[in-house]
Amino acid sequence: MATRINLIEKQEHIEQAARALKSMSHPLRLKILCVIGDQEACVQEIVDAVGTSQSNISQHLAILRDKGVLLTRKDANRVYYRVGDARTLQLIGMMREVFCGIPQHC
Repeated sequence: MATRINLIEKQEHIEQAARALKSMSHPLRLKILCVIGDQEACVQEIVDAVGTSQSNISQHLAILRDKGVLLTRKDANRVYYRVGDARTLQLIGMMREVFCGIPQHC
């Protein structure tokens, strides 16, 4: 019973998780997150790994950034993306392991 009460008290965490999961539910965005993993990558590196147009990747990166899944860092004229939350990294790691057979780096 205490677990249920604690879960309800953490409504903001539930909402954050729901937003993150919804933004990750698109196959291309999930692929982008699997490519980035626990590293950081610029748009061109993601385009090369995923194999679609830069404009398409940029649109999906914007969604992931707007939902708080990705953080950015500018270096000269390049923008680097990384997963911004350790819990999201853990979730991505689990999905990579379960669906792609890639072991987690914990």
